Amino acid sequence: QVQLVESGGGLVQAGGSLRLSCAASGRTFSSSTMGWFRQAPGKEREIVAAISWSGGNTYYADSVKGRFTISRGSAKNTVYLQMNSLNPEDTAVYYCAADGNNIRVVVAARSMGSWGQGTQVTVSS
Repeated sequence: QVQLVESGGGLVQAGGSLRLSCAASGRTFSSSTMGWFRQAPGKEREIVAAISWSGGNTYYADSVKGRFTISRGSAKNTVYLQMNSLNPEDTAVYYCAADGNNIRVVVAARSMGSWGQGTQVTVSS
C-alpha cells in the first residue's frame, strides 16, 4: 500500500504561483511513475503532468505547458508541481498519484493506481 500526502495548495490571485508537494511512503514501487491530476467542479478528472522514475521523461497537458513544471526529489519518493502564471481555469482539487507502470502507459491510460487525498487550488480573478 502506497500512501501519498499532498501539500501546498491554497488561494492565489491570477498571475501568481504555487508549489505543490507530494510525499510517498509505505510500499513504494521500485520504479514508479508519479504525477498530478486535477478535478474542477462539474468536470472530469484530467491529467496535468507526469514524471518517470528517473525524472528524465515528463508529460504535460497542453493547458499547462510552459506554465507548470513537474520534478522529483533526489530520494525519488517526492514529487513537486511548480505552477506559474495561474489563471482561474486552474482552480481545482489537485491529486498526487503514483503507478508502477512506465510513463507512456500511465499517460495513455490517463490514470494511476495510487492516489493522495487531494489539495485545493483556488485562483481568483
